[in-house]
Amino acid sequence: MQHIQSDQNYSNPIVLFDGVCNLCTTSVRFLLAYNQKENLHFASLQSNFAKELLLQYHLPSSKLSTIILIENQQVYTKSIAVLELSKHLTYPWRVFYFLKFVPRRISDWVYDRISKNRYKCFGKKNQCMIPKPEWKHRFFE
Repeated sequence: MQHIQSDQNYSNPIVLFDGVCNLCTTSVRFLLAYNQKENLHFASLQSNFAKELLLQYHLPSSKLSTIILIENQQVYTKSIAVLELSKHLTYPWRVFYFLKFVPRRISDWVYDRISKNRYKCFGKKNQCMIPKPEWKHRFFE
């Protein structure tokens, strides 16, 4: 796992996720499997690295219940983050990007329902996900 200064300009998209959420860690594994370019990097919201990025981008650090994508110094959250991430996946998953034409209030409403119930439906771990050795270089601490 890597340590990087939070004021650094990142060349690859960074995904911040809830490291103890089973749905979130399964989603990260999915992204790792279908991101053929291997340009996506990850950090759990519980990590010091993520906390520094949240400060840098003026995002609240408490009670975050969303995936966050930081790409080209732009911050994406909720359903837009998921759709933007789909651009980095192989076919057929890439076609989900076209769902961006669904009104955001609708897609975020669906996202919020899932997010609110993620622990109840999918469970929660006692500690953050530990990546496989072959993926460690794509994670920040």
